[in-house]
Amino acid sequence: MNRASAPRAMSIGARAIGPGQAPFVIAEIGVNHDGDMACARELVRAAKLAGADAAKFQMFDATMLMSLDSVLAAYQRERGARDPRELLQGLQLPPDRLGDLAEECVKVGIVPMVTVFSLPLVERARTQAWKAFKMASPDIVNLPLLRAIAALGKPMVVSTGAATRDEVARAARWLAPQPELAFLQCTSSYPTRDDRAAIGGMHEIAALTGRIVGYSDHTASIDTGAIAVAAGASILEKHLTYDRDATGPDHAASLDPRQFAAYVQLAHRAARMVGGATKELQDVERDVRRVSRQSLVAARDLPAGHLVTPDDLLVKRPGTGICASRFDEVVGRRLARSVVADRVLDEADIAWPVAVESRA
Repeated sequence: MNRASAPRAMSIGARAIGPGQAPFVIAEIGVNHDGDMACARELVRAAKLAGADAAKFQMFDATMLMSLDSVLAAYQRERGARDPRELLQGLQLPPDRLGDLAEECVKVGIVPMVTVFSLPLVERARTQAWKAFKMASPDIVNLPLLRAIAALGKPMVVSTGAATRDEVARAARWLAPQPELAFLQCTSSYPTRDDRAAIGGMHEIAALTGRIVGYSDHTASIDTGAIAVAAGASILEKHLTYDRDATGPDHAASLDPRQFAAYVQLAHRAARMVGGATKELQDVERDVRRVSRQSLVAARDLPAGHLVTPDDLLVKRPGTGICASRFDEVVGRRLARSVVADRVLDEADIAWPVAVESRA
């Protein structure tokens, strides 16, 4: 990722999010509860045990969301669905029950997040315990819904699947006043093949928006999140299911609890390996630096007062004397004292010019 200008800082709850922080991992439960409240609660607990930072649900009403002209996506047809409204009606939970799930998240110590799909549901979500809102990829062009969610004053995470760069830039302009905002690179394909993951798209999203970026992961692999973190992702979103072979639109692109825990561990390992955004001398390097750096060394025994020439100097380990980078600075100086061949030179060996105080 381009580090030339740092993105605007962001936090969700007490959790700081951005470069140098551990990735913020969202367990997308979505509709993987199959419309069953007990299953949804179990997935909340599984998300917490797997190490996720947040659990996310979807608040929708099939008749609000889908017109009579709605059609199924190819991947939904391939999984046996026949009617789009019927599919979603079998997966939806009433908004009030979703509010109970937000409370469940708070109870177990995980951040509750929700995606609201229709404008009339925003007010209901406002009264519940959601700590942040996730905008689904199709709604990056839904100006009324974006405005309504932004007006709630909570952190927003906007997914960019199937969006053009111009649509991403426009959404960033619309949401410019929003202080807590992130954008996720995403490929809207379920599951996403490796050669379509397009993780590198985060770089352009960061440049277009100036905001924290992350990756909404629809691949079937447990290491994709780690790769995304290495590429600059501060947020990861990944579907969590009780069974990848279950019937339903999202199970196949999800991970089960054991796999999800491995996913989180790999992502955190990647973050530790990436470290901060600056090149610094680390404490663990200091010993090797001292013994392997090279110093200026006397090529032969030299008397005090000798005018140092290039032939008088060698460059050898360790790096405890005058650094080899100062070769030109030492040549042409006189020795303040005699030196012995094959010993490193230090500051006291050189007759440095005396600084004259200004009397002005």
